[in-house]
Amino acid sequence: MNTLPESILLHARSLPEGGMLSPKEFLHLGSRAAIDQALSRLTKEGKLLRVARGAYVTTVSSRFGTRPPAPEKVVEALAAQSGEIVVPHGATAANALGLTEQVPIREVYLTSGRTRKLKLGRSEILIRHVPRWMLALGASPAGAAVRALAWMGPTHAGRSLAALRRTLPPSEWRTLASARAILPSWMARAIGEETARG
Repeated sequence: MNTLPESILLHARSLPEGGMLSPKEFLHLGSRAAIDQALSRLTKEGKLLRVARGAYVTTVSSRFGTRPPAPEKVVEALAAQSGEIVVPHGATAANALGLTEQVPIREVYLTSGRTRKLKLGRSEILIRHVPRWMLALGASPAGAAVRALAWMGPTHAGRSLAALRRTLPPSEWRTLASARAILPSWMARAIGEETARG
């Protein structure tokens, strides 16, 4: 029979990279105090990382030693566990879509849930609550375009949309254009003007 820490570690290692553990998952194995103590011990030993209150991930072993899981994997696991929409920040989207050369220094994601920070070793991920319209098109290229435009701002909307029209697949451009009713006025107007140039 495995000890409580062994059982927790066994379960943690069965998860994909970035998979999250919650103390509540182990209540069938012991008291909450014993579970918290086991998680704390595993964290001190470097076998688990405490990323937020009541949320743990396992480290990843590679030939270079152990490292924290990739931030995007942890964010995906958080979204799956909480049922929230979690997507990359507008600056990241703008860079990925070729609208800016700037590379964000911090890992920032946007969510339909509450704002919080996750600690991954020495780095920190900020997950920020944003208005519904920023997440309406999800993780699709059209959704990334909405967040990129929001980050670029009204003064750069025309130039950004001209570039997006060339790079987005036609179906994604149509999705973006059809979402104007839920977007801020300046963005809806700029998308309408670019579409009219058709």
